[in-house]
Amino acid sequence: MKDKTIFAKIIDREIPASIVYEDDQCLAFKDVHPQAPVHILIVPKKPIDRLSSASGEDQLLLGHLLLTANKIAEQAGLKDFRLVVNSGPGAGQTVLHLHVHILGGREMEWPPG
Repeated sequence: MKDKTIFAKIIDREIPASIVYEDDQCLAFKDVHPQAPVHILIVPKKPIDRLSSASGEDQLLLGHLLLTANKIAEQAGLKDFRLVVNSGPGAGQTVLHLHVHILGGREMEWPPG
């Protein structure tokens, strides 16, 4: 059995986090190393290690994550925001549990990095 990721431990309330949203499919919390004034992570409760590991059966969950991101951004008072999903360590993913970054509260530049 694989070791639990830090995100799985947050979902299971084994370690604390500043939770801003939860439903039966996902949990959202403030990033501990924010890259913008608003930086929230949304993680699915289903353990998927990266976006490229998702399958057709995850289609509704993936759509739910995006619609939930919109709802959370609105609740955070963001009119404009950026969503980021890194898929794999080479893309900057440091925790191998699928997650969506909501970034806002400042002007975003392009290209992002």
